[in-house]
Amino acid sequence: MKQYSKIIFVCESGTSRAPMAEAIMKEYTIKYPVQIESRGLVVLFPEPMNQKVEAVLISNGVNMPEKMSRQLEEDDLSPENLILTMEAEQKEKIFEEYEQAKHANVEVLTELVGDELEILNPYGGALQSYGLCYETLNKTIQKLVSMLNEAE
Repeated sequence: MKQYSKIIFVCESGTSRAPMAEAIMKEYTIKYPVQIESRGLVVLFPEPMNQKVEAVLISNGVNMPEKMSRQLEEDDLSPENLILTMEAEQKEKIFEEYEQAKHANVEVLTELVGDELEILNPYGGALQSYGLCYETLNKTIQKLVSMLNEAE
């Protein structure tokens, strides 16, 4: 795996899975400087992170400063960046809606690290669903960090 200048996690609204993934990833050490951010595919106006996501992060000791959702933009899709979606459907949507996507590194997070299942959307579920999402993301991101740290 090559070195990237920025890793951007993408989910539907940019308020649940992507900012959770961003917060988890920032807890790990990567051997080279890389920015870690999150975006949404449908962000009509900036919204704060989902309160249940915040609660799960806090209960796991993960620090997340004030975070507002941001729309994925063409500028994000540069060859130096790694764009990671939570589902194959989101990856397809990026290729359909963004001209720059053909020049970008757009991957489904779980496929990239060799996991079989996608990261399920906890939105609207009980706090327990968000906790499960956190556990899954954390394991997947551990694999991603190992892959990045082995990169030359």
